[in-house]
Amino acid sequence: MRPTTVRARATAGAVVVVAAALGLASFALLGLLEANLLRNAERDAERQALTIARLAASGGLDRMRAPLPGADFVQVVNARGRVLRATPNLAGSPALGPARPMRPGTAFHTWKVRPLGGEHRLRVVQVTTDTPQGLVTVYVGTSLRDVDAADDTTTAALAVGGPLLLATVALVTWRVTGRALRPVEAIRAEVAEITDRDLHRRVPVPPTSDEVARLAQTMNTTLDRLESSGHRQRQFIADASHELRSPLTVLRTQLEVALAVRDPELWPELIGGALEDTERLQQLASDLLLLARIDAAQPVTAVRLDLGAVVRAAVESRRGDRVPVRTDLEAGVTVEGSELWLTRVVTNLLDNAQRFADHRVELVLRGSGSGGGPQAGTVVLEVRDDGPGIPPDDRERIFERFTRLDDARSRDHGGAGLGLAIARDLTTHHGGTLTAEPSPGGARLLVRLPAASSSPSPSSSS
Repeated sequence: MRPTTVRARATAGAVVVVAAALGLASFALLGLLEANLLRNAERDAERQALTIARLAASGGLDRMRAPLPGADFVQVVNARGRVLRATPNLAGSPALGPARPMRPGTAFHTWKVRPLGGEHRLRVVQVTTDTPQGLVTVYVGTSLRDVDAADDTTTAALAVGGPLLLATVALVTWRVTGRALRPVEAIRAEVAEITDRDLHRRVPVPPTSDEVARLAQTMNTTLDRLESSGHRQRQFIADASHELRSPLTVLRTQLEVALAVRDPELWPELIGGALEDTERLQQLASDLLLLARIDAAQPVTAVRLDLGAVVRAAVESRRGDRVPVRTDLEAGVTVEGSELWLTRVVTNLLDNAQRFADHRVELVLRGSGSGGGPQAGTVVLEVRDDGPGIPPDDRERIFERFTRLDDARSRDHGGAGLGLAIARDLTTHHGGTLTAEPSPGGARLLVRLPAASSSPSPSSSS
């Protein structure tokens, strides 16, 4: 029996809240109305009781007239319980008071009695006063027909109007909630029809500035990211398949030739070529695995590192480079990150520079300090070479996966087009950036990383 939709829950909630508020308001209204009418009736009866009490105190009870409007009966009783005077509707009736007053003075007492031959309740006001003949009590009763009639009318109006009001609230809430949720249903229906082949579709954005419109915009932004991710994944798979096909084809050809050739003197050359292609396949598989780990957003095991020591160790492990690497490393530059991945960034940048440098490869590391400038708290790692350089239009494209420029970035240099892409992804994973900057001669790649601490120290060169 519980409502299962947002529309039904909102309607039920509104009806329950309004019903509770209406019930409390009805009780308060009936109570206030009855209290006000009772106060008016008692005031009229009290006025007459005081007037007759004054007549009794002065010995003028014979001048008592019929009750004025607002009083239904009057009875005057002495201390012994004898009725001295009464209105015709109480003729022959015993004294109303259950007990006789014991001391002189004036007292006011109000209580309810059963109807005296009528259909409505009565309110009786008692006034006791001292007279020359002793204590005398005056009873003045007034009918509560107006109070009962007002209560009945108000109760009937609330009994009829309450359900009508609740029905109106339910209808209005149902319609308003349905209108508000209509765009949400349109968004849900559109998303339900989107598959992995329809990521180009977008949900409708309502022409409003409310939460539903922002939900639709967020959903479309998410679909943009999913489409971009899907396109990137498909492109990655296609490029990886293409890159793997070439070395596998060459490897198979070399192995087939090795089987066909019976001359043992040619086997070392054929096996050596097959080994080179196997190493290339192994390196490509390793790069693809690393890219998959980066795309999976596996967290970096961040430790405090001396980046100068990491760079120096990476350079010293490259003793057989074609072009010697000149370094200028500032001491005391620390970052937080993975030593293995930061070493891979340096290695990939140096591999790229070694492929295309003519006679010079330079590596510079410096900290920007904490002077409050726009680059404060940033570590800068710069790799420069004197090769053919990077055209301005290609300075961003070189960081795309499996991208090789036609002239300077060809397969002849041994690259698969993943080195710079991996270096940028690893740098981004550490909260930094990798960009290609203008250079008068050759290529200039800049890595910027957040510094763990900035304590300038004199630079050391090697």
